[in-house]
Amino acid sequence: MFYCVLRTELSSNGAVSIVCFSEKRKRSTYDNLYDNEEVKNAVMEQANDIQANLDPQFPSFIKFMLRSHVTGGFWLGLSRKFCIDNLPKQDTMIVLEDESGSEYDTKYLVEKIGLSAGWRGFSIAHKLVEGDALVFHLVTLSKFKVYIVRSRGSDEVDCALGLLKLETCNQQVESEKHICEEEDNKCWEPLAQNIQKDNQMISCTGLELVSEQSEDESKDFGSEVLNGLKICESAVDFKEVKSFQDFSIVVNDLVIDSALSKYLRTKYYELCCSQNSFLHNSVLDGLNCKLISGMISETINIADAIRASKLTTPHDNFDTWDKTLKAFKMMGMNVGFLLIRLDQLMNLASTSKRLQEARLERANAGEEKSALELKLSEVRERIDRLDSEIEALGANPNSLDVMFQEMAKAPW
Repeated sequence: MFYCVLRTELSSNGAVSIVCFSEKRKRSTYDNLYDNEEVKNAVMEQANDIQANLDPQFPSFIKFMLRSHVTGGFWLGLSRKFCIDNLPKQDTMIVLEDESGSEYDTKYLVEKIGLSAGWRGFSIAHKLVEGDALVFHLVTLSKFKVYIVRSRGSDEVDCALGLLKLETCNQQVESEKHICEEEDNKCWEPLAQNIQKDNQMISCTGLELVSEQSEDESKDFGSEVLNGLKICESAVDFKEVKSFQDFSIVVNDLVIDSALSKYLRTKYYELCCSQNSFLHNSVLDGLNCKLISGMISETINIADAIRASKLTTPHDNFDTWDKTLKAFKMMGMNVGFLLIRLDQLMNLASTSKRLQEARLERANAGEEKSALELKLSEVRERIDRLDSEIEALGANPNSLDVMFQEMAKAPW
């Protein structure tokens, strides 16, 4: 029997992590993982998705973990072409940095084209198993940023990846910042992928599914979220909120109003009033406050975008909003009413699009019919003309043949 409680966190360096606390920390293995093509394809899709969101200035590649990579000799062979094009031409130490910023020294062997000493420690520390996929991002000549896609728990990975790719509307955020500065000089910082460059070194938003977290890390998390936030002395029921002045956003017994601008708090208050409840009431326990404020902000952005949408709004926009809201719903946000409205709008937009296509096809068919009718009219006129000509000639073919023979044989 296995029981697992998930907790998604956004660390100070921007890394999104899903933490799993289990009653049994015994690691499960799958002997024939790749017998299931769906699992293999899902892992590849997640890895490709992460790679697509990395800074293209720095080269990257994906490596699937085989049994020999994570057990026994712990040898990791790398892509020959990638190594020839990007890595040093002599044996050297290469650093592997995980999503949390921890670094591991490994030995790169040029002749064998792979990692030896140090790779075993990295593999064991991250509990890699056969079937996992790693995305290696070469951020300096001798340093990889490594992103891990687990072969298990694909639903949780999908959810975190949806948050990793969360993109806010930059223009709207900028306008909100100006409003914040004029109203209360408090600005919301949007949740987005952070890429910082310093002496050819970058730190990207990461994704990691881990099986446990130490008590010390939990304490660090607690001290981090307390920074700049007020502790709520008593639980707040939305029924007690009579006006915006009574409205406070409480997460994990912390008031996070300072993480959002007055403009965003006002918009969120209106959304909560429409549902007569706090939309974040059921979020997963232990979620990072910055992550929740980011979800709230993006929920407001999507709600405003839905309000402003038209039949001509690109379908890709609707699809992006739908995927983002579904990710938030998995995290516990009450966004079902937005998903229902979005689904209704998508159906109407699809109907409108099909109606336009049908009208265009009808117009083309009408033109084709007119062309055929014109052609038919010309053919009928030609038939009538030929009938008149035949009638004018008057003779039938048999009599003409007799006359021709008599004429040919007549005496000179």
